[in-house]
Amino acid sequence: MEQLFFFYFAFVIAVTSVLVVALRNPIYSTLALLVMFFHVAGLYVTLHAEFLAAVQIIVYAGAILVLYLFVVMLLNLKQDVRYHRQWPMAAVVGVALLIEAVVLTAMKGWMIPAVAAGTETAVTAAGNTEAIGDVLYTTYLFPFEVASVILLVAMIGAIILAKKDISGDEPQL
Repeated sequence: MEQLFFFYFAFVIAVTSVLVVALRNPIYSTLALLVMFFHVAGLYVTLHAEFLAAVQIIVYAGAILVLYLFVVMLLNLKQDVRYHRQWPMAAVVGVALLIEAVVLTAMKGWMIPAVAAGTETAVTAAGNTEAIGDVLYTTYLFPFEVASVILLVAMIGAIILAKKDISGDEPQL
């Protein structure tokens, strides 16, 4: 039964991800993204990661998606045809990812050995939140900080590009 839910969530996530890119109306794309976020949270629940499911709903479906919706409404985006001509490349990448998923599933490479053997992991012993915090701020501290710097650079770039579009002039640094 658990596998049935997993495949349902995975199928809906794949379909709505394609719809986010394929739909021409930005509002419909945002709604498809909302459905995808909720199904990713459901997938986390099937994997016994309730904390990540709650964070997925609160942060992504609650905050990030509202931000996307405000940006779409603020910029008054119209249908842009130039991005919809690139579907052949998207199809090639999608087929490559599907082949990779099939190969990994056939090799059973996606399973964690401790979970596959049925032994108790650190997540169940210490709790989801404590285990995630411990690993994030000890083992993965450097990649966490690098990701924050990359997000900061992306935010500054978005502000510069938006300033250029609003005023019509070249951005001044």
